Parts: sequence; C-alpha cells; structure tokens
Amino acid sequence: MTDQPIDRQIDPSSQQPISIVLVEDNHADAELTIRALRHGRIGNHIQLLQDGAEALDFIFCQGNYAHRSITNQPKVILLDLKLPKVSGLEVLRQLKSDPRTQMIPVVVLTSSAEDRDMIESYNIGVNSYIVKPVDFEQFNQVIQQLGFYWLLFNQLPVF
Repeated sequence: MTDQPIDRQIDPSSQQPISIVLVEDNHADAELTIRALRHGRIGNHIQLLQDGAEALDFIFCQGNYAHRSITNQPKVILLDLKLPKVSGLEVLRQLKSDPRTQMIPVVVLTSSAEDRDMIESYNIGVNSYIVKPVDFEQFNQVIQQLGFYWLLFNQLPVF
C-alpha cells in the first residue's frame, strides 16, 4: 500500500490537537485501524498508545507526557480491552471517574464478544462497544463509520 507509515507517537511536549487516541497493543490491528481511518480521510491526528499504563499517562499528562496540557484531549478514544500493564477496563474506569476526562467519548474496539466485558464496559460508562469484525472489508467500513460519526457529527461541550 502507499499509505503513510503509522505514527507511533507525537512529541510528548507537543500541543498539537489530537483527534483520535487509539489504545491497541496488537500492531497488525493498530495498522489496519489507522489505514482504515486514513483511507476514509479521517486520520487528522491519531495517537497510538500500546498499553493501558501509557494510555493513562497520555490522557492524564503524566510520566513521558507530563508536558502535555490536560485541556488538549482527543475527540474520541478507541480502546482495546485486552491490554498489557493496565487493562482496558481499568483505563475506562479511571477515565470515567475523573471529572477532567469523563466527557471524552470512549469506544471499546475489541475482539472480546463476552457478555461480562460488554456489561462491565457499559456499567463503567463506555459510549460504544464494538467487536472487531474478522472480515477486512467489514472492518474497514466499521472503522470509517466510527471516524465519521465521532469526529464529524458528535458534539461535545466546550470546557
């Protein structure tokens, strides 16, 4: 493909607006998601984070991301559940329990179709729960529709 290479991270001190945070430890899934977003011309700025601890550091502007502003939050977070270091459910729990981040839309994008994961995600406050389609074309369409909805149509309050 002639798509742009995947951007692993932005400069931690950058104040560039973030459109999408993708928290995904599987490189192939991350690459497919980013390519689908870019194919739909939705890849304004995508921040790829590879584990739950890194996601929390990024969102809460700590550790390697201490120079980021907490007011520079993404329009949507695409969150896998099965993550190393800190689970996706724990990331979701911390995001939704903090008044500074509770309004950020979070879409669980996972291979887990287990009822308990889905129920717990909704109980914590997830905005949407999507099981990753196995079929590439269907996956492409799902990701593009996600991007269009959360980046172009969804309205968030201004803080």
